[in-house]
Amino acid sequence: MIRVLVADDHHLVRTSIAHLLNAEADISVVGEAADGEEAIRQARQLKPDIVLMDIRMPGIGGLEATRKIHRFTSDVRILVLTAFLEEAFAQRLLEAGAHGFISKGCQHDEMVQAIRGVFSGHRYVSPEIAQRLVLSRIDSSENPFDQLSQRELQVAMMIVNCQKVADIADRMFLSPKTVNTYRYRIFEKLGVHSDVELTHLGLRHGLVDGFSEVE
Repeated sequence: MIRVLVADDHHLVRTSIAHLLNAEADISVVGEAADGEEAIRQARQLKPDIVLMDIRMPGIGGLEATRKIHRFTSDVRILVLTAFLEEAFAQRLLEAGAHGFISKGCQHDEMVQAIRGVFSGHRYVSPEIAQRLVLSRIDSSENPFDQLSQRELQVAMMIVNCQKVADIADRMFLSPKTVNTYRYRIFEKLGVHSDVELTHLGLRHGLVDGFSEVE
């Protein structure tokens, strides 16, 4: 039996995925998490075989949650669930310990196939995401977020997901002053002057859902 933890901040998405996966004879959903911190706690407590991990969640987010789960429970395999993925971000996730990527637009059969494949020790990249990664290599434009350190990227993702400095500080166990230092450093590196400009840039480069609506 493949034990799966589903981590996604949308309740309807989580419960729908759990319902569909529990219908499979060889898969059992042992837990659900609404944010990165909860995903880490449940992964350590429940010891699932697979974590189906959304990237963009409140709190520390899927990237940092992937890194911490892999560090403390390396036997757990992490399958990233995402609507959009650039090559540089995919590389960061692989370095953090991800074992595969599937699109949020995938069919149920593909999700099951991916879970079984990753459980068997293989990596899985959905055809839709693989195509986007190939196209991102062809595109000569660089992703400005590549300049950021891991911690700066983590702070940037929280900002573009509308989290306030005080909340970021609380979740990252930092002082608000330290978070603001990261914030201004991010602004300087990316050439932006406000959270709005940073969010717009994040939309263009896939850090926030809805990128396709940005011209």
